[in-house]
Amino acid sequence: MNTYLIMATCLTVFLGIAHSIIGEVLIFKHWRQGGASKAALGSKLPLRHKRILWSTWHLASVFGWGISAILFKFSLSQEAIPLEGYIKNTLAYTMMVGGVLVLAGTRGRHPGWLVLLVIAVLIWVS
Repeated sequence: MNTYLIMATCLTVFLGIAHSIIGEVLIFKHWRQGGASKAALGSKLPLRHKRILWSTWHLASVFGWGISAILFKFSLSQEAIPLEGYIKNTLAYTMMVGGVLVLAGTRGRHPGWLVLLVIAVLIWVS
């Protein structure tokens, strides 16, 4: 069992759960009540736009859980898996670029960037 990949798996699952729950509480609850769309975006969004933003928000969590399933499989594997190095590097770079994007986009005020970068490092050191 690879402890680094287990830690990366757990962080990825946690990040997805936190992302969805906190988004529902801090953003989408207000949208359903009619407040946040005017305040945050300057004008009232049509319902179809709110729905695509809501589904895209949760899609990021679902993709994170898919990544965690791949990491979990690698963490338990005793034998070599074809393309394992390529897949792990791809996932690590994806997490790193995502972390940098969140860091730049929020000017460091959103803690997600740090979690994403820690996941990337855990994958690389595995």
